[in-house]
Amino acid sequence: MVTDIREAVHSVDAAAVMGLLPARPRVLALGEPAHREDALLEVRNELFRQLVEEEGYRTIAIESDCLAGLVVDDHVTSGRGALDEVVERGISHGWGASAANRALVRWMRAHNEGRPASEQVRFAGFDGPLEITHAASPRQALTALHGFLAAHVDADLLPCTAETLDRLTGPDDRWTDPAAMTDPSRSVGRTPEAGELRLLADDLVTLLDTQAPHLASAAPRDDLDRARLYGRTATGLLRYHFWMADASPKRMTRLCALRDSMMAGNLLALAERGPVLVHAQNAHLQRHRSTMRMWQGPVEWWGAGAIAEARLGEGYAFLATALGTIRHQGVDAPPPDTVEGLLYALPEDHCLVDARRLAAVLGDARPAPRVSPWFGYAPLDPAHLADCDGIVFVRDVPHSG
Repeated sequence: MVTDIREAVHSVDAAAVMGLLPARPRVLALGEPAHREDALLEVRNELFRQLVEEEGYRTIAIESDCLAGLVVDDHVTSGRGALDEVVERGISHGWGASAANRALVRWMRAHNEGRPASEQVRFAGFDGPLEITHAASPRQALTALHGFLAAHVDADLLPCTAETLDRLTGPDDRWTDPAAMTDPSRSVGRTPEAGELRLLADDLVTLLDTQAPHLASAAPRDDLDRARLYGRTATGLLRYHFWMADASPKRMTRLCALRDSMMAGNLLALAERGPVLVHAQNAHLQRHRSTMRMWQGPVEWWGAGAIAEARLGEGYAFLATALGTIRHQGVDAPPPDTVEGLLYALPEDHCLVDARRLAAVLGDARPAPRVSPWFGYAPLDPAHLADCDGIVFVRDVPHSG
């Protein structure tokens, strides 16, 4: 069995990845089975560097706040801000403290130094301004969208003033109350003010669309792209808050689906500019439905990758990451009768596996699913091997320190 599997094994590099695919994808998705592990991010960083230098990729998108990510993009393209401040403000979930994330931003800035804009690499967060505990106020996105439109279109076309948006939004802590995540009655998403904001946000986005011919010549491309990002984020957040106030049994299913819908919208917009490497948890990027057990019970939804592939077809590709051990989290060597166990028997520290060829080698007798002793690690589902274009296997994940 190990001999047969070795025929599906390659080094983890851009050329080997492209060799598994029918064509260069517009979105190349690299999943991860656990967050906060720098060893996995270092593999991502090296693959992105090769994709930039050998395959013409210019953008990396990570599972981080899309609005905060603009701070990092400004830094890597113009040098604005000091690295410490940039990663703290611009990478959400506290992941700016990661040495590997800092190394990525540092490399991107160094790469861009002295290059024309057309050759520069770009950074993006593609997640909404969301946490598992709360969602952001729509103020930032609404205000920025209104400000862009006010600067470029006839004032009589605007559906409201900036003061109206501010009044309807009210204090931001009404929106970010963590209690609303588990108690719908604490959400402000279905108040009259929130309902009026949803209508105004829709009108602002419609104005952005109807004025597109004028705006395409009146504003720089980056500014227009950011305005569209503000529009997607404002409408997405208001929709998300609306369903946070829902008390039905499908509440969490809707919220998980809405989050990934926002992610997919951001990915598709980034792909319009050129090929993108996106890095996030496997569940957000896989082709089959994502599942999770939450306080309301099990939820099932389509992730951002599945949604993006429905639009892009072969323009979307997915590499899942699997691993052998995370001993500092109690994840020891995998049982030999699992996919991870079979790959752990290989000598490589990390490798790229042709997932469909591996599935063919295993045939109908698929290995047992691995069971994780740690909630923060999600093993591969052997039933969906053929849904991956490849598997990046990392043998041992050391403590990041």
